Amino acid sequence: MSRRHFSRHNEPLDCDDLRQCRLVLDAICDEFGIEQGSEEASRIAAITIELYQQGVRNVGQLKHLVDAARGLDLSEHAVSEDSPAQTSGYA
Repeated sequence: MSRRHFSRHNEPLDCDDLRQCRLVLDAICDEFGIEQGSEEASRIAAITIELYQQGVRNVGQLKHLVDAARGLDLSEHAVSEDSPAQTSGYA
């Protein structure tokens, strides 16, 4: 008998999984002023869930990877918020 390998991707998300994904969605939407329920928020949610199902469980890593998938740089945004005297290049 051969054993088949089932990835986490095939399993449904439980409440804790969804809570972690929601933290990422809320953080990104808050940081960039994206309206909850918008098409962009739905896209962020889909990317987040896909990455989570692929095994990325750390909220910080999820944010970073979603950032990369969307073409934004959350780390630069965070630096500009922490250091208001610095300009980040945003008009």
